[in-house]
Amino acid sequence: MTATPGPGAPAPSPADRALAWLHTARFLTTAPKLEFLPPHEFPEIAFVGRSNAGKSTCINTLTQQKRLAFASKTPGRTQSINLFTLGKQGITDAVLADLPGYGYAAVPRADKARWQQVMANYLVSRPNLRGIVLLVDPRLGITELDEALLDVVRPRVEAGLRFLVLLTKADKLNRSEAAKALSIAKLQTAGGDTMLFSALKRQGVGETAELLWNWTHEEPAA
Repeated sequence: MTATPGPGAPAPSPADRALAWLHTARFLTTAPKLEFLPPHEFPEIAFVGRSNAGKSTCINTLTQQKRLAFASKTPGRTQSINLFTLGKQGITDAVLADLPGYGYAAVPRADKARWQQVMANYLVSRPNLRGIVLLVDPRLGITELDEALLDVVRPRVEAGLRFLVLLTKADKLNRSEAAKALSIAKLQTAGGDTMLFSALKRQGVGETAELLWNWTHEEPAA
């Protein structure tokens, strides 16, 4: 529950409320296999994307915590699903899931295949998954691996699962490049939201936070 503002104080904006809520993120557990993920009743949002797409930076920016999501010095080496609880005053009302980055060349092929299967199983079968945030470096665009992930989740998205593509590192693009990348991504991911995001310039931070709040505080479709 959001605190009531004092007399004469302006009510917080929806984005400020959402960012304050995300700031409550706390580490819950890490799971190398799906069977180690704890069952729970709260809506869950998964962050996925290629290694080096800026996933850890995005999570840390949204939660305003410098090292909540750990960015490995060797991209692609993190091979566990990390869960973080959200909720004010220690009362959980949602969970964030940080899935391992994929597609990094230095990771052995067998490990890649195993983790692709684990992620696919998670995205298809996690019962309380409410939404997915796919992080894409707009300089690379949506790759074949991203397309494969889109194919996996498309039936659930069509059934009502929320979906957002964040084009990270938007500060590295000029205005025309950013507009072109956004337009292409929207065409490739029909059915979801698409947004430019820059941790450095704070672009899209409030809008993304508000979207995640709405996903987890709305009544699920029947």
